[in-house]
This record gives sequence, structure tokens and C-alpha cells, in this order.
Amino acid sequence: MKHILVTGGAGFIGSHLTETLLARGDRVIVVDDESTGRYENLAAVHQHPQLEYIRGDIGDPGLVARVAAQVEEVYHLAAAVGVALIARQPMETIERNIHPTELLLDVLVERWGRGERVKFFLASTSEVYGKNPKAAWTEEEDLVFGATTKARWSYGASKAIDEFLALACWRQYRLPVVIGRFFNVVGPRQSGAYGMVLPRFVESALAGRPLVVHDDGRQVRCFAHVHDVLAAVLELMDTELALGRVFNIGSDQPVSILELAQHVVRLAASPSAIQFQSYAEAYDEDFEDVRRRVPDLTRLHRTIRYRNRYDLEAVIRAVMEHQTAHR
Repeated sequence: MKHILVTGGAGFIGSHLTETLLARGDRVIVVDDESTGRYENLAAVHQHPQLEYIRGDIGDPGLVARVAAQVEEVYHLAAAVGVALIARQPMETIERNIHPTELLLDVLVERWGRGERVKFFLASTSEVYGKNPKAAWTEEEDLVFGATTKARWSYGASKAIDEFLALACWRQYRLPVVIGRFFNVVGPRQSGAYGMVLPRFVESALAGRPLVVHDDGRQVRCFAHVHDVLAAVLELMDTELALGRVFNIGSDQPVSILELAQHVVRLAASPSAIQFQSYAEAYDEDFEDVRRRVPDLTRLHRTIRYRNRYDLEAVIRAVMEHQTAHR
């Protein structure tokens, strides 16, 4: 049994991680300010005797000092969420991504220096690659951001700083860290409120409303079920060869956004039409997007045994079943 801290543990990914950790017998502290997470996401485990839930800001130094001092592992998932939020609130994006990471690492480095057993997982993102034009990205690719006048890039740049901080703690102090760059993680409980495309499409299809596709719909993405992603994360955290390294985590099966919308309409047997909307209408005039986002998973597959079990249709059906049950 481990004692574990999950930041952002009431969010979509964090709540699934919390359930998984409790199911395997760990004690879990969850800290979430519920700015994008919801306590209801933990409804299945909120009375679990091994769970401590704290509604609070992981950017609070006093709170971080208290909770990070108690645990053996930290899974740092708290961050700004979604393209829509990033476009509206670039200042909050930068502050919420960088400051808590600094606070957590400071506490863990101090404990590690005293000989205490600690380990840190940083949830990063494919956004750190920016608009690198390669067909598939390895972990050693250059980061290619747009101009600072485009608020969109503040998210990727701030998460890249998080990675630099974590890797610096590994290089300088040998603090055990693992970094996972998530690629379009989807599944039950994910909200479409912050621009997440699959739950937004499913919600519209089930209601018979038009599915709104941004731009021409030819943007290419890869969608991985949250259970597959977390199985990879947990195996990495138990693998010595993963320490001090960065890993792409997700699916490497590409699909265009227009094709995704068509799949959703078909699987929902929905009469919904597909409509197109410009980025300027959806976000703002200076919004830039990435045409293709596909991970190279070679490093991940050479390091751990786990392989994804959910294909695209299974992922869509999982989201659809959850939304149908909670309508």
C-alpha cells in the first residue's frame, strides 16, 4: 500500500486515476479547486476510507507543504484545461501550470535530500510540440511554438517549463520523476465544456443537434481511452527505466475530426447534420491550430509491456454510454 497525492483528482483523468489507486489498495489524498473538476466525479469512491479529499488550491504553499510532506508518490494532473479556456484566460493558464509544479518539486526535493522515498509524475501534453510539422512526433522533437502574440501557445510553453523543472530536479538532485505527454485522452466523465471535441460531438448527436466541426475538419488527431492511458502511467511509475524520461502516451491511430464526427453520427444512429465553424467564430481572430497531432509510441513500447485495448469505436461507445446513462 502506498500513500499517494493526486492533484486535480476530481477532474476527468484525475478521478479515474483516484478510483484505480484506491482499487489497488493505496491511500489517496486528492486536492482539487473544482475550477474544472467536479466532486461528483468521485461519487463512486467519495466515502472510501482510504480517500482524503481536500477542496483547495494546489498553488497554496501552505497546503502543498502539508500534503506533499505525507506521501510517497505525487501524480500532478492539476492544470488549465481545454483550448477554449486557454484562449479566454492566458494569464491563468500560465500561472496555474507553472507555480504549483514549482511548489511541489521544492517540497519533494527537500524530502529526497533527507533520504525520504518520494516519486513524481508530471502530466504534460502534446501541446508542448506546438506546430512542429512532422507527421509523427518522438519525445526528442523540437518544440515549435507560434508568436507570443498568439495566446494559444501559452499553454504549450508553460507545460514545457513544467517539464524543464521536473527534468532539472532529476538531473541535479536525482529526484525520481516521470513525465507523460498526453495525446487526446477521452472517456466517461469528460466534459465538452472546455472545447473537448469527442464529448461535445456525442452530446450533440444524442440530442439530435448539428455536430459543429471547426475549420475544414481535416485536422488529424489520435484518441485514447483514459483507462489505457492510466494503465501506461502506472506501469511507467513502477519501471526503473522510466525515471528521468519523457513519454508520449495515447493512441497512435490517426483520424480526422470530420471522420470522427461521421463515426459519432453513425454509432449514435443520429439524424444530426455536420456543420462547419471558423476558428475566429469559435475562439478569436488570432487563434492558431495544429493540423496533425500523432505520437510516435516507440519509446513507450520499448519501456513497458502495456498496449492499448480500446480502439476508436470502443472509445466512442464508452463516451456515448456514459452520456446516455447521465442524461
